[in-house]
Amino acid sequence: MALRTAGSVLVVFLWSVAVVLGQDGWNVTYTKNRICVLKGSSVELSCSYTYPSGHTVTTAFWFTELGTGVEPDSLGQDPEYSGRLEYHGDKKNGQSLKITDLGESDSAEYKFRFMTNQEGGKYMGSPGVTLSVTGLQVKVTGGHQDKTLTCSTTCTLTDNPTYIWYKNGHKVKEDTSSLYSDSFSDADRYSCAIKGHEDLHSPAVCQNCWIVTYTHQSICALKGSTVDISCSYTYPIDHEIKTTFWFTKWESDMDPEDLSSVPGYEGHIEYLGDKKSEGTLRITDLRLSDSAGYRFRLITSGDKFAGSPVSLTVTDVVLEMVPTSVSESESVTLTCRTKCTMDPIAAFIWYKNGQPIPNSNTYSLVYSLFSVSSEDTGRYSCAVEGHEDLPSGEETLTVRYGPRNTSVSVSPSGEIVEGSSVTLTCSSDANPPADKYTWYKKNIASPKASGHSYSITNISSEDRGEYYCEARNIKGTETSIPVHINVMSVFPWVPVVGVGAVLTAGALLLTIYCTLKRRSTGGNDATTDTQSVHHDPNSDTYTGLNVRTSSTDYDTLASVHPDPNSDMCTSLNVKNTRSPE
Repeated sequence: MALRTAGSVLVVFLWSVAVVLGQDGWNVTYTKNRICVLKGSSVELSCSYTYPSGHTVTTAFWFTELGTGVEPDSLGQDPEYSGRLEYHGDKKNGQSLKITDLGESDSAEYKFRFMTNQEGGKYMGSPGVTLSVTGLQVKVTGGHQDKTLTCSTTCTLTDNPTYIWYKNGHKVKEDTSSLYSDSFSDADRYSCAIKGHEDLHSPAVCQNCWIVTYTHQSICALKGSTVDISCSYTYPIDHEIKTTFWFTKWESDMDPEDLSSVPGYEGHIEYLGDKKSEGTLRITDLRLSDSAGYRFRLITSGDKFAGSPVSLTVTDVVLEMVPTSVSESESVTLTCRTKCTMDPIAAFIWYKNGQPIPNSNTYSLVYSLFSVSSEDTGRYSCAVEGHEDLPSGEETLTVRYGPRNTSVSVSPSGEIVEGSSVTLTCSSDANPPADKYTWYKKNIASPKASGHSYSITNISSEDRGEYYCEARNIKGTETSIPVHINVMSVFPWVPVVGVGAVLTAGALLLTIYCTLKRRSTGGNDATTDTQSVHHDPNSDTYTGLNVRTSSTDYDTLASVHPDPNSDMCTSLNVKNTRSPE
């Protein structure tokens, strides 16, 4: 290209401080955060950096975009920069990058990355240096008789440059102002340049020529927002404007179609401007499909003309989270991505569960969470400042942790009676949820059972005691506080009196019942002598009831052999006594 001259060098040293704060001694300081330079010139990006003691820098490089892998790619590996990069400095505390023969495609955000010999020893300075590369154009404004020339750039040049004006190839003016007014002749040609870089002058313009000058050659805008694409234009003095319009598609054998008549643009675009020397296309509620090259068309009484395209890129905001699932104390990196670089560079706002994260506004597209905890679990999103109503989609962060707040509940609650059932349930807070539960009884080493719940049926006094559970997942275990199970006996006196006494009392009650039954039936019994018992004065007193007991415990009822032909009362071995006749 004619404008890219090997001898043209613009080296920018801007020593205002732009600090990128690190943590634990990690730090990158750029000499300048924003630089605007001429197309075809050179630029030098500089930084200094610090790192913790005990580390040694092993790798340091500059890059523009994060690659598809974990680590970004060095500019030196990009063929577009082949033969145009020079590195200066050392690997201890500073480095500069010189880029030569700059083109508009070199406009980007440049960042510095370095690594050390220690594990985890790597750091990236963010936000970086925003480099804008621009060409010079002469913009013509005003009427036919009072025109003003402007030496125009798409960004504000660094270092307050001095402008030089040329008329028909000869220098006519040198000033810090970018404007030039004079008595212009239709036959004269005008151009401008920056002092010190006169070989990078603008294209010459003639007052009697067709010229369309755009405010921006490329525009990056958010999906859903509104954008203005503006231009100024000139045409032969003896012509009159008949119509102007904007278009995107133009086939060689057909006239371009006015956007206002293209289906899908109704209510979506608006034409602004005076329609004499300037025009603006306003597009509202931008769609991704609106990304295109837009051109301005003017038709006069004598001819017609169209300007070169303005590149519009419509981007949405996309949040990338790496990784999306972590354990406590690990780190997470959030990146708010757009397809193109906003101009001017905008800050990003970060959200958690739909609410702004306090003090999270940053010009960096990266937001890091260090040493996360379970409280960091949630839905994250981001937005460009000034366009908070156009946030990215949400990404969910999952934090894994071991069981906590493990506890046991008892159902039914309160006193538990012998012979009934009770269920113990183990609960815990864990992520992932606990997948194994083990039940223990205090001072008993071996587990009683496993499972989320533990049921004891037909409970007895032997089941009294303290029970607790252990909850487990892949991240760890936790034991609950023991709960006490108290079992109440149905006959609280049974343990004191003894089982044998209970059985004896039962037999006595049964005998009394049978005696009363005989009396109620008039002493008539089919299998038992019904005579009354008489006391023989010559004999010892007979025992009215001869209840045999082989033991004082469980054998009492065992000695009672029921007669299959008698009822329960006659099954007892009872001897009647009568006096001798």
